[in-house]
Amino acid sequence: MFKHLLSTSAGEINWMALFALVTFFIIFSVVLFQVFFAKKEHVNYMSKLPLGDDHIQNSKQ
Repeated sequence: MFKHLLSTSAGEINWMALFALVTFFIIFSVVLFQVFFAKKEHVNYMSKLPLGDDHIQNSKQ
């Protein structure tokens, strides 16, 4: 099925399309891995970060 989608009318495989497809699946897999294996404490800390005052600010005001 993918061969039919990636081939041109001349029957050649479009290598740029294949590279884009493989790159998408690699990035998608990495993001899914990070989402499923993230620590709950880190997710909770990051979700409250803009609202809470318990973090250290390193900006000069």
